[in-house]
Amino acid sequence: MAPKVAKGKGKTGKGSKGTEDASVVKSVKVWSTWAMKKAKVVAHYGFIPLIIIIGMNSEPKPHLSQLLSPV
Repeated sequence: MAPKVAKGKGKTGKGSKGTEDASVVKSVKVWSTWAMKKAKVVAHYGFIPLIIIIGMNSEPKPHLSQLLSPV
């Protein structure tokens, strides 16, 4: 009887799937970093104008000078 050859578990390919997974992970990291940088800029420059717009749409309707003055 011929000896049995042990088959290894796991992938039998040359690793092309692993490199695809690595490139997908890298592109997701790059995209998320880019998105977070843009979100930081939007939040930084958009927060105060958003508060002013919300204040101008409230009742009673104040003028812009009333919203911006400390009194």
